[in-house]
This record gives sequence, structure tokens and C-alpha cells, in this order.
Amino acid sequence: MAEAEAKMKQFGGGGGAGPDAERGRFPYCVVWTPIPVLTWLFPIIGHMGICTSTGVIRDFAGPYFVSEDNMAFGKPVKYWKLDPNKVYSTTPNAWDTAVHDASEEYKHRMHNLCCDNCHSHVALALNLMRYDNSASWNMVKLCFFSLLYGKYVSIGGFVKTWLPFVLFLGVIVTVVLTLHLR
Repeated sequence: MAEAEAKMKQFGGGGGAGPDAERGRFPYCVVWTPIPVLTWLFPIIGHMGICTSTGVIRDFAGPYFVSEDNMAFGKPVKYWKLDPNKVYSTTPNAWDTAVHDASEEYKHRMHNLCCDNCHSHVALALNLMRYDNSASWNMVKLCFFSLLYGKYVSIGGFVKTWLPFVLFLGVIVTVVLTLHLR
């Protein structure tokens, strides 16, 4: 058992330090932040990135551009901690290699809001590392897994995500009730 654990650590499956929102470090995590206006209308839609084993954030921020530690729409408000022991690869440093290779691939791609976007970049990284022994990660699966398993970095992150939607919904309900009661 100890030999297997040592081998996993050698291949990048050591676990590392936990998330540190103050320093902006989220090792082995998928991170998420709201997109103004779009998230206000649809709170489950936002901008996504994937972090290296040291917590450096990589995100497909626009056409032919993958940023490093500077997410396109601000600091992460939500993270989904992944288990590096679920990486099915025998290559050294498999997690970081997959994140790097996905980022290099997306430096040569046009950004498309609906089809080839930040979620697709994260999905490619997870597919390359065969996370959870799967090569079928996609943006829909990531959206729902992030919704189910993601944790907010703070109460402020939760408020930043949901308050605009609740206010928008309140305005709509108020207008509808006002017009209906006339």
C-alpha cells in the first residue's frame, strides 16, 4: 500500500495543500467565477478555469489566449476540489502536463461562447489526464458537477453569484404582479 501511495505521489497524485482563497491558490481544483449580466440572468452559467498542482489558475479567457493566475472575470468565487489520485496516467506529473497541454492547445483556438469556451478547455485537461478514468468530460457535465460539488470561497462569493439574480427575479415578479393586479 505504501509503495502504491509513493508511486502516485511520484506521478503527481500527492494531494498537496488545500485551497487558499486569500492567496488565490486552489491546487487540483476547477474554479468558477460569475460573468456579469450572463450569470445575473442564469446563475449556473459562469467562467471556469483549472488549476495546477500548485494552485496556479489557467483559464481560456478569449480568442487565442489562456491566462495564468488572472481569470477573465475576476477572482474565483467557487471551487471544486478534485482528487489527484483519480488521474489515470503513468506519466510523471500527469496533472500538470494535462493542464499545460490543454492550455497550449487552446492558445490556438478561437473562443466561442456556446461551443468552444472555458468549460471546453477544462474538459480537455480532464480528458487528457483521464480523470476518474473518463475521456468524456464536456462543458455540460462540468457545469452540473461544479454546481453539485463546488464550494463557495466565502459568503461574499455566494452573494456575488446569487444576489443579482434574486434582485432581477424580484423586479420581474413585482412588475408582473403590478400589471396583473390593475
